[in-house]
Amino acid sequence: MSRTAEEIAQAHAACLGGASTINSVIATHNKGASATNEDFGHDLTHDEKKERVERSVGYLKHQKALTDWGSESFTDIDAAIAAADAFTG
Repeated sequence: MSRTAEEIAQAHAACLGGASTINSVIATHNKGASATNEDFGHDLTHDEKKERVERSVGYLKHQKALTDWGSESFTDIDAAIAAADAFTG
């Protein structure tokens, strides 16, 4: 499958969104009882947070395995994958 530059850019933006979701859920979890309604995932149980992070990291790993990324940066995505792997254990 060959993707256009626009499709690659859209997929990369989606990956950055997934990385943001992972980081937000983990940050909310780390706040514990201090999390508020403003914090993403504040209403999720620990297991639900892990499931949300696992879904997001699965998508990131699938996308990252594609070989047509060109010069797109994966620094933030790689960091989110590492954080997700540590969080979900």
